[in-house]
Amino acid sequence: MADESTQSIVIDAPPEKIMAVIADFAAYPDWANGVKQVEILEDDQVKYNIDQGPVKDEYVLKYVWSPDRLSVSWDLVKGTMQKAQHGSYVLEPTGSGSTKVTYTLSVQLVIPMIGLFRRKAEKMILDTALKELKKRVETSA
Repeated sequence: MADESTQSIVIDAPPEKIMAVIADFAAYPDWANGVKQVEILEDDQVKYNIDQGPVKDEYVLKYVWSPDRLSVSWDLVKGTMQKAQHGSYVLEPTGSGSTKVTYTLSVQLVIPMIGLFRRKAEKMILDTALKELKKRVETSA
């Protein structure tokens, strides 16, 4: 899975507030596009049910948190439509009370997809996820 897509956004909040939203998996159906149901499993694993129109999937991700809580990465444990997924969020304080959030994602589907189309889909996922995260963090109390 050498090919990956990366995108960044600046969120007007400190890293700990952003990471708290990222780590609140149970709340994802309230704000994350297409996430219909989340089940928190043992060993930092989370099961997702997503429904984004033509794309429906059920998969389990295993998360690894950095000791300083400034980054988190994940890998696919099992999936229906995916055979591999690796992603990460990296948070960098800007010094002005804001945080640069960089999201990196690589997905391999069970059904082969031309690399150009896969990267375009990943970029769309990244863009939507970062904008939704920014909105959730900046509008939460």
